[in-house]
Amino acid sequence: MRHRTPGGPVPGSRSLRSRLGTLRPDAFGADPAGERMARIRRSPNFADGVFQNPLGARTRPTGSMLEFAKVYFRKEERVLRSPSGTIPVHPTTFADLAVAPASGLRLTWMGHSSVLAEIDGRRVLFDPVWGDRCSPFAFAGPRRLHPVPLPLAMVGPVDVVVISHDHYDHLDLPTIKALAGTDTVFAVPLGVGAHLEHWGVLPDRLHELDWNETTKINGISLTATPARHFCGRGLRNQQHTLWASWAVAGPEHRIYHSGDTGYFPGFKDIGAGHGPFDATMIQIGAYSEYWPDIHMTPAEGLQA
Repeated sequence: MRHRTPGGPVPGSRSLRSRLGTLRPDAFGADPAGERMARIRRSPNFADGVFQNPLGARTRPTGSMLEFAKVYFRKEERVLRSPSGTIPVHPTTFADLAVAPASGLRLTWMGHSSVLAEIDGRRVLFDPVWGDRCSPFAFAGPRRLHPVPLPLAMVGPVDVVVISHDHYDHLDLPTIKALAGTDTVFAVPLGVGAHLEHWGVLPDRLHELDWNETTKINGISLTATPARHFCGRGLRNQQHTLWASWAVAGPEHRIYHSGDTGYFPGFKDIGAGHGPFDATMIQIGAYSEYWPDIHMTPAEGLQA
């Protein structure tokens, strides 16, 4: 039996302290303030102190919390959710990106929601996440299933980085800090710029958009379009930053990146207003019966 002297350290507390020491407070980002917050309050999509979805959405798991906990934390259930075998992944190499696409359009998947889009001579990087975990903690949180195909430095120059929303699996602190040291500019939904400025991105390299606003960067148009999801990197800033899908148009091609979203009728309006699209990137990987409003099933993705 282990004993400790009165006032002495709790056994195991050093390990706990060391783990807490790996918490990256910067990863929580920053809350919008000042003129940025004033602009948020003027947004037609902001009401009752939070951003609103285009269609009502439950942003927390539905049904029994006990059933939810069983599915996501019991070892037996985790095994059922795991692939039965190795999933083949194309081994992207530097040579794949060394020559521009002859067609003027190429999409290269970099894992999860990260995609490098080469469109009409420009390079757009969506939701870049090169970190090993999607978490503010270095020791906990979802870990990537596959290594990144290439080191970030080998991807080459990027004209614009596009962020769909500020959840950890779409907005990654180490990746953004690395890109902040390049010449790229950033297109982000309203409010998300507060995080990027906190991490070292200069304000003049930020294009912060509300839904249905457009910016032009190096000859391509980027429009933040509606999505059905939610935001926040902690307990304090839920729904104070906007989420978006993105329509990108070059002189010859048009593409669409959905970000995380549930199905809603607005897809038809997006297609009518910004399409037809030569390629679309539709998120379906996080679908679950426990959050049907904020992610899509494969069938819903096809319908969208």
